[in-house]
Amino acid sequence: MSFDRYAGDVLSPGRSVRPTRASIETVAESGLVVEEVSTGFCGAVTRCENGLVVLEDRKGKLRSFPLGKGFWVDGAPVELVAPTRRRSGRDAMGLPPTRTASGSRWTAPAEAKVALPSRIYVEGRHDAELVEKVWGDDLRHVGVVVEYLGGIDDLPGIVAEFAPARGRRLGVLVDHLVAGSKETRIADEVARGSHGEYVMITGHPFIDIWAAVKPASVGIDAWPAVPRGEDWKSGICARVGWPHGEQADIARVWQHILGRVRSWNDLERPLLTEVERLIDFVTQDHPEQ
Repeated sequence: MSFDRYAGDVLSPGRSVRPTRASIETVAESGLVVEEVSTGFCGAVTRCENGLVVLEDRKGKLRSFPLGKGFWVDGAPVELVAPTRRRSGRDAMGLPPTRTASGSRWTAPAEAKVALPSRIYVEGRHDAELVEKVWGDDLRHVGVVVEYLGGIDDLPGIVAEFAPARGRRLGVLVDHLVAGSKETRIADEVARGSHGEYVMITGHPFIDIWAAVKPASVGIDAWPAVPRGEDWKSGICARVGWPHGEQADIARVWQHILGRVRSWNDLERPLLTEVERLIDFVTQDHPEQ
């Protein structure tokens, strides 16, 4: 007996040659590697916005796709959904977290607090964003505000205006604080001033805050060496294969790096040590929160 596989309506239910697998709902977390089926574009999630997911391939190319079905993760179909903000101190599995990103013991959210007089200034916008991501919960818990410092040249004037005193301390995290540098000379000048007792200026030894992120966390073996005189960030991007033609490219690369930082485990020890020292310094005169 012969069988005509084209007989009847080939588009009727149950006539597909290969059954489809159900898509698993998956949160589009930063760093998740997915493939968009219709185009074959494969990349890591960098962010979600306005119903779109932005993917970055290994060459640094960015493409946006609508959230939903039509993606594969590890060979299985998924339905991408946007991340939701954690509520009531629950993690992605609905369980109470036990540690903050900095490694401190997590406590249930309390009522909003009035900010304490002490402050921490962080030089560099990227530096400030990294501090907020890893230590933000801890700083809100103790009521300390972090402010962005555009450049250390302005520091003597800021200190004079702030007028640090007991219970009103000022901590400053400086970018690339090394012996003999301009940053060190300014820090020493402030320390010798009339408010020096209540000011702590410290910093990290890295040429840029990018290098304070462990290379393995961003998928590279090491931060490449960039010759003196060449723009460090552009040089890094060129050697790693990241886009760097304009400032917007550099900004996107930083968001990619920042997105790979999940906790203190993704950061180098020198940065961790100095930020923790600053927090201890500015809170030592304050009552328990």
